[in-house]
Amino acid sequence: MKIVRLEDIIGTDKEVEGPGWTSRRLLLKKDGMGFSFHETIIPAGEELHLWYKNHLEAVYCVAGNGSIEDKATGEVHEIKDGTLYALDKHDQHILRGGTEDMRLICAFNPPVTGREVHDEDGSYTLVTD
Repeated sequence: MKIVRLEDIIGTDKEVEGPGWTSRRLLLKKDGMGFSFHETIIPAGEELHLWYKNHLEAVYCVAGNGSIEDKATGEVHEIKDGTLYALDKHDQHILRGGTEDMRLICAFNPPVTGREVHDEDGSYTLVTD
């Protein structure tokens, strides 16, 4: 059994920041669960162009608001507390923070190792070790 507390992640190497986001990695590949599990904060007003071409991701919003735009169709969907979106086709998308910081709970398959950073195209390189 694993017990992980967010308070024990904040300020460690499991709290990773990039332009427009902060990711707190609660479960990683080394935990052997077959997926990784994160809390991600998107500040109000941020815009991120993302494409997880090597991962599937499911995201559940637990606070704040924003939107996600499907780059293939141009469709824009509102995100607020209680919204889940799943990038089941490695969808290229634009994630936009709204009027409040968004707090998102995310699962990645395959799991991330914790060392990934976004490439120029918005994806994570697949790290195998």
